[in-house]
Amino acid sequence: MPRPPVEVADVIRTAGESFFERRPKWFSWLHLKVLHAVLCCRTASLGGHADACAKCGYQAVWYNSCRNRHCPKCQANARDRWLAAREKELLPTRYVHVVFTLPRQLAPLALQNKRAIYGLLFRASAETLIEVARDPKRLGAEIGFFSILHTWNQKLQAHPHVHGVVPAGGLAPDHARWIDSQRKFFLPVEVLQEVFRGKFVEGLRTLYAQHKLDFYGTLAVLRNPKAFAAWLRPLFRSPWVVYCKPPFGGAQHALRYLGQYTHRVAISNHRLVSLTDGLVTFRWRDAAHHNKKRLMTLPVNEFLRRFLLHVLPPGFVRIRYFGWMAHRCRGASLPFCLQLLAPPGRVAPAVEPAEKAHRSPRLLWTCPPCGGPMILIKRLSPVELRFRSPPAPARLQP
Repeated sequence: MPRPPVEVADVIRTAGESFFERRPKWFSWLHLKVLHAVLCCRTASLGGHADACAKCGYQAVWYNSCRNRHCPKCQANARDRWLAAREKELLPTRYVHVVFTLPRQLAPLALQNKRAIYGLLFRASAETLIEVARDPKRLGAEIGFFSILHTWNQKLQAHPHVHGVVPAGGLAPDHARWIDSQRKFFLPVEVLQEVFRGKFVEGLRTLYAQHKLDFYGTLAVLRNPKAFAAWLRPLFRSPWVVYCKPPFGGAQHALRYLGQYTHRVAISNHRLVSLTDGLVTFRWRDAAHHNKKRLMTLPVNEFLRRFLLHVLPPGFVRIRYFGWMAHRCRGASLPFCLQLLAPPGRVAPAVEPAEKAHRSPRLLWTCPPCGGPMILIKRLSPVELRFRSPPAPARLQP
């Protein structure tokens, strides 16, 4: 893939010191750390390394990455390893893509209480799926799935929602057989909406009673219990958005889609089109008009403000596993599900443990001329890189 003409780091350089001098009140050390990491990623300030091809001897010098999960350049190798591990755990059954979205009026509260609200979003959506699927009137089975948190929309605005990839079926209560869902739908969306709304609002009340919510700016009036109770009432006047696509052939489609966002945040460099006269232009997909691609132009400061809205709290886990896919029981439940789903007379394939899959050797970089493995021969400090730049690629001999 060719290098994009504009990168987020270029936008940060264009903003310069004026952005930091006029920074808003919510700007914290964490936002400064993210901007500094993106700005220094793959530059001489982070040092570098010299690699050599084990086959043809080709040598090259590369700058180090910042490895920040908010950086548009990083986490590609981590994403590939994660996708490879998930593909090995796929069951021979249909899968469902489920999305739980918070109402627009909850976005300001989520931005001021990211750890609490996003954690509640994970719990409420997971408990909703598990409870409705366990109901004998619905599926009557125990399910397992993983969820991924997204906090943005195509315009980089605050839009908290959770994507779930769920096998279209589950284990019977006695674990004696596998129960498949209906061909046309997995679980009734109307029921999921009501249960999800009730669980999330009840969780908000619990967080408020435990004094785990902060209110600033226009939300400061919600510190009054009566004002907070009145603010919650309109949430029950409209249905919440829960999207459940009918079961499709496999989870590869959902994994391919979610793989673009599992280890990156907000926007990629390849969506940026231009940066001129203090204005940033980027592509976005208009879902309201058949996903038509459009262009949006924002001032540099507004673009960075929207980008920083999606900085996650330190240590916050945005990919989580629930049901029998939880880490504590996945090692035993996945082989058992494979055994139940295997055709009669055929032995189910063994599931490779996730720890072993992560330790399996993988070529992170291949030689451009011959495709052989590149081997690290020397690490270079920032001081050493100041006296030399990465050499031009060697010309291929005829």
